[in-house]
Amino acid sequence: MATHALDRHLVLVGFMGAGKSTIGPEVARALGREFRDVDAAIEAQEGSIADLFAERGEAAFREIEAAFIRHECDRRKPAVIAVGGGAVETRALLDELDVLNVNLVVDVDTAWQRVQGSRRPLAQDEAEFRRRYEQRQPLYAAVADARASDAGGVILAAAGVHVEVGALERLAELVEAPAALVTEPVVSGIHGADAQLAFAFDETHELPSGEPAKQIAEVERLWRSLRIGRNGTIVGLGGGSLTDAAGFAASTYLRGVPWLPVPTTLIGQVDAAIGGKTAVDLPEGKNLVGAFHWPARTLIDPTLLETLSADERLNGMAEVVKTGLLVGQPLWELPDAELVRRCAAFKSAVCLRDPHDEGPRHVLNLGHTFAHALESAAGYDLPHGRAVALGLVAALLLSGRETGAVQDVLRPERVRVDRERAWEALQRDKKGPLRVILLGDDGGFETQLPERDVRAALDELIAG
Repeated sequence: MATHALDRHLVLVGFMGAGKSTIGPEVARALGREFRDVDAAIEAQEGSIADLFAERGEAAFREIEAAFIRHECDRRKPAVIAVGGGAVETRALLDELDVLNVNLVVDVDTAWQRVQGSRRPLAQDEAEFRRRYEQRQPLYAAVADARASDAGGVILAAAGVHVEVGALERLAELVEAPAALVTEPVVSGIHGADAQLAFAFDETHELPSGEPAKQIAEVERLWRSLRIGRNGTIVGLGGGSLTDAAGFAASTYLRGVPWLPVPTTLIGQVDAAIGGKTAVDLPEGKNLVGAFHWPARTLIDPTLLETLSADERLNGMAEVVKTGLLVGQPLWELPDAELVRRCAAFKSAVCLRDPHDEGPRHVLNLGHTFAHALESAAGYDLPHGRAVALGLVAALLLSGRETGAVQDVLRPERVRVDRERAWEALQRDKKGPLRVILLGDDGGFETQLPERDVRAALDELIAG
């Protein structure tokens, strides 16, 4: 079954009244895709669906519907496509198409409230409506690659991101053997046994904890110890540095094998493990060697955050605050499970819209131009979240914005690093010299600023 809709159509299936024609356009806007409603297309060309049912019968309508579905799915550019509630009765067609089918679920009472009194042919009799609902549930389950109940859930499904409390226990359902587990000592001691109980890995490997995992020498050691073949999967269990390195190894080993990140830190669950960016560091800069390698799936279990230290949680909150600033909502105030889900859905949408970081995805670098420069100047001894907090201060001040949320939640403190080394690293940053992301009324935007302004903002982040 399809695991994501990176380069394929996203098809919404579900019973009438599930909200496909309202949620579909919202998802399409978020992903930067066209929205196509098969029922609307049929009515535009063939006339009222109610009249088609009355004049030709349901069997004839299903043939018309199948032809329209195939026509929409034969288009090359990936779109969001809503199909009628009964399209699942032509399941063979949906099974054979190279699409991601997401079942938009709704309970029968809500569905009936939404459609009663309409001209829908199968919504004229409540008893028949409820019979059809029960009859079709197994069909939706059989054809669906994923389930969702709102736009955020559809977006996560489209990205192959599975967010669920207790998800680690479902590894066996989401990973195909053979598979190699790549983790690091601290995480292995906390969550390794649970992962091994959930799935019988063929081999297990460790990288160093933290940023040292992203050294070429460590990745080479991993390459040389792996034994899985082209049909194997690498599962990366750990924080953002670990999943960066494991994903990069997967992108290059045997010219690329599937991988599945299981982030165990807040920064990994809301940012680092989502979107297919993998990388390692060089002495000259952070993430200078990498590849785009979209995960087969991303498995996020918010309960894994319960073991985080206060410092590690604060480290991850920097990315939460960044995301909240971009969407214009205080996401940092939400409970963990919803906080993670909202941040993950936002990043998933941006990355699906721009999987190779060619434009729209640049907004995710709010504060990061400065953060990466500080990390490099500190020899990567500076925690990423602390660097991002400082970078957000600089970006907001350059944007003419208040820094209160950053100050209150993240409590950034100036760092002692060599100013010239930080400036050189900033100019080498992968986004290009002196181009930074600022915050406007409608989110982030990229601009080029005078050298003196950027240098002054960087200097304000450095103590001494």
